[in-house]
Amino acid sequence: MPHPTRVWRLLALALTLLCAACAQLPANVVRTPSYAIAEADTAGTRIGQVVAPLAASHPRQTGAYALNNGLEAFAARLELANAAQRTLDLQYYIWHTDTSGFLMARALWEAAERGVHVRVLLDDGNTAGMDPALMAFSAHPNIEVRLFNPFANRSWRAADFVSDFNRVQRRMHNKSFTADNQVTVVGGRNIGDEYLGGVSAVAFADLDVMAIGSVVQEVSADFDEYWNSASAYPAASLLRPLSDLELAQIRKLWDEYYAAPESRRYLEAARSLSVVPRMRSGALQMSWGTAYLLSDDPAKVLNAPERDDLHLGRQLMAGFSDPKGELLLVSPYFVPGRMMTDMLVAYAARGVKVSVLTNSLAATDVPPVYAGYLRYRDDLVRGGVHIYELKPAARPPGLAKEDEERVRGLFGSRGGSSGASLHAKTFEVDRKRIFVGSYNLDPRSARLNTELGILLDTPPLATMLAEVFEEFVVPNAYELAVGENGKIVWIDHTAAGDVRYTDTPATSGWKNFWVGVLSGLPIEGLL
Repeated sequence: MPHPTRVWRLLALALTLLCAACAQLPANVVRTPSYAIAEADTAGTRIGQVVAPLAASHPRQTGAYALNNGLEAFAARLELANAAQRTLDLQYYIWHTDTSGFLMARALWEAAERGVHVRVLLDDGNTAGMDPALMAFSAHPNIEVRLFNPFANRSWRAADFVSDFNRVQRRMHNKSFTADNQVTVVGGRNIGDEYLGGVSAVAFADLDVMAIGSVVQEVSADFDEYWNSASAYPAASLLRPLSDLELAQIRKLWDEYYAAPESRRYLEAARSLSVVPRMRSGALQMSWGTAYLLSDDPAKVLNAPERDDLHLGRQLMAGFSDPKGELLLVSPYFVPGRMMTDMLVAYAARGVKVSVLTNSLAATDVPPVYAGYLRYRDDLVRGGVHIYELKPAARPPGLAKEDEERVRGLFGSRGGSSGASLHAKTFEVDRKRIFVGSYNLDPRSARLNTELGILLDTPPLATMLAEVFEEFVVPNAYELAVGENGKIVWIDHTAAGDVRYTDTPATSGWKNFWVGVLSGLPIEGLL
């Protein structure tokens, strides 16, 4: 017979778990609306004085500069934070508490000290353990932090997945950084060392664009829509207030992190790139053209996945619906579904060169997504679509240093990392049009998460992407083909000649087996 004390303990534990699972988001939350300052009112800022003459000479157009390299992407954000005089609006899916994350937070704090109004909108899916830091950060009177689609249970988030799965699995995947409503950075990078060139075990090859001109106001208006939406909760409405002692301890930790040798080296390397000064001098060549902001409605996460009138996917597909000669798709998580698979095969059948770059099984950080892709991979290859899978240690050989950094930043590994994983989401058509943003070609981006990106009619950027792909990526990715026996093979184009693999390269038999099992499960809608 169970001991009475043990029974009571088990009952108490069960009651505790039940209460945790029933936690609710606060009701009647006060969300004071706020909006971006008009572009005309920030034209006299330091950033505005650089941007205004350039934008005036290209009316109703957007100038864009590709941030290929992670360190340059960090430098651009850091310099914009340091130069801003009126506003900084940031929207991110992930913000790590590592070197680049701390340094970026400090730059925002220093901007707030100068009187800049800082608004930070973070998806709550990756903030576990960050509540004290977020409260300390938002303690500044010029800094506002809001959490998008937050977890009600702050200490045991798994309870929300049990009690509220359909809601909490819907995440805000958008990424943007806008300074003084004059310059914006949009793309695939989160805030963290693996994205921004810091010390990390994995380098996420990625791409952002720094944009000026007409699209900036669209990004700001879109940020306002998310900021003032029903899913954005002020941090103070969710998180426990900190004592003066806790605040002092956190700020001491920030100071220690800032003074660390690694942080100093990182800052010096970033500052040496001088992104904003190069824009001022004209040394930073902007590509000008028509741009369109594509963004999901923030209400997407509160509605059924079938409500595609709230989705950007239809706009994006329309932008690439009629390629004449070339279509290049780069997506780390590639689960095209039957409709897109048939569409790409049809393009190939009419003579369009369709190329897809995604992660190999050895390179991906999410193996279940590879399982979803596995369902369509063979049909695509047999249908004439050129499929390339990035190697886990992609490193373009024999390049000049500046070219090597350019290529690694787009598609390959960063020097010193132990592995590479593709993270860029970009599409190019006929060397005329390019999309850069957060949108993966998978069901999660299409139906569950919110996404953001810019569609640019800028041939120089589109041509750059295509040339980089042709010259450097193919030798650093496995090319898939149909072998002599009719089965799919992986071709590694090495300096010594082609090496063929009859099974997924650089992976264990167990991993291949596990992914094969997953590919047969009805989980595609969650990938």
